[in-house]
Amino acid sequence: MKFCPKCGGSLHLRHVRNDPKERLVCSACGFVFYQDPKVSACTIPVIDGRVVLVRRAINPGRGLWVFPGGYMDQDETVEEAAIRETLEEVGLEVRLTGLVGVYSYRSPVVVIVYACEVLGGDLAIDAESLEVKAFAPGEIPWGELAFPSTRDALRAFLGVSQEG
Repeated sequence: MKFCPKCGGSLHLRHVRNDPKERLVCSACGFVFYQDPKVSACTIPVIDGRVVLVRRAINPGRGLWVFPGGYMDQDETVEEAAIRETLEEVGLEVRLTGLVGVYSYRSPVVVIVYACEVLGGDLAIDAESLEVKAFAPGEIPWGELAFPSTRDALRAFLGVSQEG
């Protein structure tokens, strides 16, 4: 960000109060712009014992596999976002059955992953996907997963301590 979202003034890095970290501060109105992380809401759908994964058509992670998910909107809950993203990305209607985990790394995204029950729909891809496929647990392409959160959540969901 270079300009203040409130008044359009220039943003500059500086210390605010007793905060040891520099923040973006507007030189005109003093507004402090905090660069907060985005929340990604995801599911791990299973059909006939097989985990549904999507091969990404966009960066980051183009060509690599993830479970369905994406950014939550301001007017929805994390649970609603996970259900919406699953329908949009793989064409499945789901009901959340439990939290697999919350994953954060030194990145701008916090990933929240749910287990779910597939209620209906047909596997399909959207513009952000190259392919959708259901993998038996022993077939998961561990070396081709897009993100650490994908790997860590799948390990937790499947109860495996290492790849494969």
